[in-house]
Amino acid sequence: MDAAGNELADRVRALLGADTWIEERRMFGTRAFLDDGHILVGARPGGVLLVRVDDENGTALLTHPGAARAVMGSRTMGSGWIDVVPGAIEDDTELMFWLDVARESTGSAVETPEQD
Repeated sequence: MDAAGNELADRVRALLGADTWIEERRMFGTRAFLDDGHILVGARPGGVLLVRVDDENGTALLTHPGAARAVMGSRTMGSGWIDVVPGAIEDDTELMFWLDVARESTGSAVETPEQD
């Protein structure tokens, strides 16, 4: 992994730090963050964020700036995988958007209690 990928992994780790059940693992040249064995996101070389999304919303999410269908080697991945370029996740608010999308897609979003 290069410096940009490592820096992104550090940012993801810091933002997901409260989620103690998140596992971190090296997979396919990516620093992957998993919930219950399922990839949520991955920090890829060059600082690209790999995001797992549900197929239903994948196409709509591709309209976001810097988002494109993920490519691994010479293979374009299915609609459930999106690459987000570094320029689109420069601040933590933008990065958190994509982390939330991944958690919602895998059903691991943290629910906030309803207030009366």
